[in-house]
Amino acid sequence: MMVEMDILSTVSMYALLLIPIGIFIWLQLGLVKETILAAIRMTVQLVLVGLYLKYVFQLNNGFVNLVWVAVMMVAANVSVLGKSGLKRKLFFWRTLAGITVSTLIVSGWFILVAIRPDPFYDARYMVPIIGMILGNCQRSNVLSLERFYSGIRKNEHEFMTYLMLGATLKEAVAPYLRIALKSCINPSLASMATMGIVSLPGMMTGQILGGAMPMEAIKYQIGIMLCIFTSMVIAALVNILLSLPVAFDDYQRLKPEIFQ
Repeated sequence: MMVEMDILSTVSMYALLLIPIGIFIWLQLGLVKETILAAIRMTVQLVLVGLYLKYVFQLNNGFVNLVWVAVMMVAANVSVLGKSGLKRKLFFWRTLAGITVSTLIVSGWFILVAIRPDPFYDARYMVPIIGMILGNCQRSNVLSLERFYSGIRKNEHEFMTYLMLGATLKEAVAPYLRIALKSCINPSLASMATMGIVSLPGMMTGQILGGAMPMEAIKYQIGIMLCIFTSMVIAALVNILLSLPVAFDDYQRLKPEIFQ
């Protein structure tokens, strides 16, 4: 059985924020307000989600579970476009398609082929697994989209030279695509290569704290890490490729109006 934290113990954890806030003040980084607001927002959102998921798990209805998954995907997509600096109205449906395809393919394989819960839409498996995969896809998409388009923007003369020498759009963007994919994949590769030695991952730790046997927790952790890595690669590639038609004009020049 997991040792439960009471309200006072949970509140005491906020005292840890005094350390980074003190560092921000000392270095004059100006992140104090953002840190406090982020902590408050995180707390409110998690409490509300916790209350909601309690009833989702009790109801365990396939339609309700899918609606919640759709909400998570839309929220992740909005966050991706906001943090990558691209205009939502131009890219929203394209990046949402990329996130949806990558997340559903990989999580569907894990749930339907590897775990096979009964029923297959069991909220205890469906919601947290898709949430973990989607959260990592979100981070990779922010990094890949930002690196891809900022790279072309900063090296516009080089990019136009490729085109004037006869390269197609896909040939001209290929170097920037490779850089963008490497930038979002390398952290995950480093994490996988050191997992179990440098760190004990979250899913495995949570299951062990919940009373699961270590080897069973390890099986789930291996599965989720492979799913996360695969979905990150698919999402980063698909999102960039789907965004190309609206990011360039008829002369293959990058449109300045795509940026916020």
